[in-house]
Amino acid sequence: MQNAHLSALAAKHATLDRRISAESQRPLPDQMIIADLKRQKLRVKEEIAHL
Repeated sequence: MQNAHLSALAAKHATLDRRISAESQRPLPDQMIIADLKRQKLRVKEEIAHL
């Protein structure tokens, strides 16, 4: 069960990373969206570290 949870968190982390990258490459990136995505990514990373 824990392995499935870890896989799901890793996938979510990768998705957030792609969304940050996509937003950053827009002509006028929204810094608020990027900051929110980075906070979400950090929370996922911390949860992975505690497993």
